[in-house]
Amino acid sequence: MSAAPRTYPQGVSCWIDTEQPDPEAAAAFYGGLFGWTFENAMPPDAPGSYLIAQLDGSDVAAIGSGAPGGPAVWNTYVAVDDVDAMAPEVIRAGGIVLSGPEDAGPGGRTARCRDSQGAEFRLWQAYRRLGAQTVNIPGAWNFSNLRTGDIPDAKTFYGRLFGWKYLDLGESVEAMIAVDGYGRHLQSTVDPEIYERQAGAPEGFADVIGAIQPTTGSEQPNWQVVISVASRADSVARAEALGGSLLSTEDTPWTDLARIEDPQGGILTLSEFHEPG
Repeated sequence: MSAAPRTYPQGVSCWIDTEQPDPEAAAAFYGGLFGWTFENAMPPDAPGSYLIAQLDGSDVAAIGSGAPGGPAVWNTYVAVDDVDAMAPEVIRAGGIVLSGPEDAGPGGRTARCRDSQGAEFRLWQAYRRLGAQTVNIPGAWNFSNLRTGDIPDAKTFYGRLFGWKYLDLGESVEAMIAVDGYGRHLQSTVDPEIYERQAGAPEGFADVIGAIQPTTGSEQPNWQVVISVASRADSVARAEALGGSLLSTEDTPWTDLARIEDPQGGILTLSEFHEPG
């Protein structure tokens, strides 16, 4: 019997993709870095491509055609039940709808948005493509974290839009994003042992979908995609051998992080998990 598909309730980040001027070159980079294989979801006569990245046949991300000569960017999608109903709510909350709502083929319906601080994100109403089917293992998506210059304003915007709650981490300026009931959803679908496994975690941690963090230096507000890796050192060396570059590293009690730039300018974070101590 095949495993049940992973589904995403409203307000949960559900999918990531990257727009690249040369998708085939990007596929060579990310395939070499993470072991991804690819299937083009676009019809043969389509002008561009949308390459679904897979690990062991399971959808994890995608690479799409960006504007020739344009910047390479990573995008994060948030699941909604009805894109057409949510797009006006983005505006009411203080954001902007840049394009859509519109169908993305038979996969789903989407809208491209910008929050009150300028960080871009996408809404996703699933049809056939439910979202990432493998997460939190080496080579798969871990979190998307909002990097913003005004954390209180960002909390208000997304709280109004999606009903997000926030778990503050003591003295840290970072806040964890939580969606009420998401842990119970995981328990009843794809992760029945989530509460036993997280018995020592803070209350509400099973509902966490990411974090809100402060920007640094000249960094503009953005949604930062984080990919799990087995070894930060090995993955950074592999990225550099494939033409990427290391921008920075950071160590936390739970993770060893590396921020990298791909050969076409797309930026993402690699995360090696470890138990504290």
